[in-house]
Amino acid sequence: MFSQRIQRVPRSFIREILKVAEDPRVISFAGGLPSPGLFPVKRLEGALSKILAERAPESLQYGSSEGLPALREWICQRYKKRFGLEVDPGNVLITTGSQQGLDLVGKVLVEDSDKVVMERPGYLGAIQAFSLYTGSISQVELTGDGPDLDDLERQFRSVNSKLFYAIPNFQNPSGMSYSLEKRRKVAHLCGKHGIVLLEDDPYGELRFEGEHLPPIGSFGDSFGGDSHGGEGRWAGGHSIMLGTLSKVAAPGLRVGWVVAPDEIMERLLIAKQAADLHTSTFTQHLAWQYLADNDLDEHIEEIRERYRDQASCMVRMLEEQFPDEIGFTKPQGGMFLWVTLPEGCSSTDLFNRAIEKGVAFVPGEPFYADGSGKNTMRLNFSNADEQAIEEGMKRLAGCLKDYLAER
Repeated sequence: MFSQRIQRVPRSFIREILKVAEDPRVISFAGGLPSPGLFPVKRLEGALSKILAERAPESLQYGSSEGLPALREWICQRYKKRFGLEVDPGNVLITTGSQQGLDLVGKVLVEDSDKVVMERPGYLGAIQAFSLYTGSISQVELTGDGPDLDDLERQFRSVNSKLFYAIPNFQNPSGMSYSLEKRRKVAHLCGKHGIVLLEDDPYGELRFEGEHLPPIGSFGDSFGGDSHGGEGRWAGGHSIMLGTLSKVAAPGLRVGWVVAPDEIMERLLIAKQAADLHTSTFTQHLAWQYLADNDLDEHIEEIRERYRDQASCMVRMLEEQFPDEIGFTKPQGGMFLWVTLPEGCSSTDLFNRAIEKGVAFVPGEPFYADGSGKNTMRLNFSNADEQAIEEGMKRLAGCLKDYLAER
C-alpha cells in the first residue's frame, strides 16, 4: 500500500517524546520550544485588530504563492540591516515554517541517487525531510568551531554529492557555531566542488554572548565567482538561505522563508503551488503588521537576556551536580546544549529512568543518520524557567548517578 519513500523516513522521535512530556508533572528539556512567556501576545492582539479593521478581505482571501510583498520586502531589509546583504524580494519565497523550505528544496534538487551531506549530529527534521527524496544522507563530523574540513571535502568529492545542509549558528542539536574562518572555508569548498549550500538560520538572532557572524552565503567570491559580488554579498547561484519568525516571534504563526537564486526559485515556486498553494495569507498579514508596528530588536533583546540566564543556570547545574566524566557544550546563544556520556552508556536507557522521575530530554541517537550517538543527548534550556531548570537537572543528575553506579 505504501510508497518506498515513506517507508524509509524515520518517525520524529522528538514529537513522540513531547507527547510524554505533556504531563504537567514532567519538567521537559526535550522540545525545541521557545519560552511561551516571551510570546508578544498583547502586540499580536493589536496587530490582529488592525488587520481585521483595515484589510480583512485581503487578509482572509487567497494570496500569491510567493507570499505577501510587504513581508518579503521586510525580510530583505532585515538581511541588509543585519549583514549588509542585498537580497531582492523576487528571491524570497514565504513558506509554512522553515521546515517546509527543507521539503521544497528536497523536492526540487534531490534525486534518489543523490547524496545529501549534513552535520553530525544533525537536525532531525532535516534527516526526516531529505529521507523522503534520497536514501543517501551522509554526515560530516563537527568540531568545536564547525565541520571537519578534511571530512567535508572527502564527502564533496563523492560522485553523487549535491547538497550541503548546515546550521552555522547555535546548531541543532549541539548548540555549536561555526567560526568566521570555517564559514569562509565552507563557502570555498562548496564553490570548488559545485555543491549547493542550504544554510538554515533559525537561531542566529538569539546570540547572547560573542559577536554576530555573517552567513556562509555572504562570502560571494569564495563560492567561485558567479555571485553578486565579493565578500558581504549573497552568493546567489550556489547558496540557498532559510529563515523563520518562529524563534523571535511565535512558532504558531508558521511563517518562514527561502532565499534562492532565480533558477531555483522558479522551481521552488512550482513545488510550493503543488504543496499548499501559498502560506496562510492571514498569518502573513498578522506577522507583517506586528513587525511593522513594533521594534523586533527590542523584543529579541528581551529573549536573549532570558535565554542567557537560563543557559547559565543549566551549565551551572551540570558543573555542580553531574559527574566529572560527562562532557557538554557551552553555547553562546540559541536554545540547546549537548551532553556526551561515557562510552558504553545509553541515553535511551537513561531517558526511561528520567521519565519515571519526572524529567525529559532527547536521546542523541535520532540525530545520527547511521543510528550511532547512543551515549549523547540534547537539552533545551529555553522552555523552562530557572527554578524548573534547577529542579529538573537535580532529578536528571540523580538518575544519571544511579545509572552509572549500576553499570
